Amino acid sequence: MTDPSLARRRFLFGASAIGASALVVGCTSNEPAGGSENNAQQVAAGGDNAEPGKEVTIGFSAPAADHGWMAAMTSNAQAQADAFEDVTLNATEGTNDVSQQIAQVETLINSGPDVLVILPFDGKALTSAGQKAMDAGIPVINVDRIFNSPLAYRTWIGGDNYRMGVNAGNYIAEQMKAKNIANPIIGEVAGIDALPLTQERSQGFKDALARNGFQVGPRVSAEFTVESGEEQTANLLQGAAKLDALWNHDDDQGIGVMAAIDAAGRDEFIMVGGAGSRDMMDRIKADNTVIKATVLYSPSMASSAIALARLLGQAKGLGDLAEHEIPASITTYSAVVTKENVDSYMDIGFAS
Repeated sequence: MTDPSLARRRFLFGASAIGASALVVGCTSNEPAGGSENNAQQVAAGGDNAEPGKEVTIGFSAPAADHGWMAAMTSNAQAQADAFEDVTLNATEGTNDVSQQIAQVETLINSGPDVLVILPFDGKALTSAGQKAMDAGIPVINVDRIFNSPLAYRTWIGGDNYRMGVNAGNYIAEQMKAKNIANPIIGEVAGIDALPLTQERSQGFKDALARNGFQVGPRVSAEFTVESGEEQTANLLQGAAKLDALWNHDDDQGIGVMAAIDAAGRDEFIMVGGAGSRDMMDRIKADNTVIKATVLYSPSMASSAIALARLLGQAKGLGDLAEHEIPASITTYSAVVTKENVDSYMDIGFAS
């Protein structure tokens, strides 16, 4: 398996188009060639954002890196900051203790950074900390788990949980129709049911299947861990003598899901994963197991968050957009990775 750190560095070259190789939007002349007045705003290159600019100090806070996806979020943030010679990253130690993360963010605020990037363990609980930073004149990039109030952040960037479910459901529906399976039995291994993100993923999955005349069959919820994935999948398989398809929400817990499938000796169905781990991408490419696709929820968003923070600190906009300011909200896309396109996404696969 390729060193994931190399994969992350390769990602930085391409994905930092949002920051490192983005162009500042400039104003074009209002006097076109014909001499008539034209006030239409046009997208134009006004300078290269990759060129070193004002020094920017970015404070960074995230949960503990005790999960492959979360570890990749923190690693990507640091690697992206290292790619800019005009950025200093002040990162706190990751924690899953809400009170401790609030205290860490307050310490960052007191240190006077130019911008804060916060991936909260609990968006609702960290809202007041984000708003405190904004009130102090420190713009906040809120990553993934959204604060309760837009007053607590300048820009939010994160994944699309609902569409993640939709795209998983659409892919499975297409495969069932291609196989002429009229009434497929479609299972689901969700994450933590109490979390809104799990609820959104499941709703999207259900809605997509319903549009295609199908429905969700046996369903269990795990806890985004290998152990829970294996245990809950074993329970699902014991109760379902036959499956045609299975969607697992999370590739980290997917290691356990695959272990349960192998232990049960089951291979009559296809499986779709979630998030985009390198391990699952390797299996998809090899095409010798039940897993045939994974739906992205990529930790590359952390790299983009740092690039956006740099632009905010330097009062720059995004290249290729007519607006002078960076957007208030950016939602990443949950692409479906299959054997046919997996090589295009290997660079952002993360280690489970």
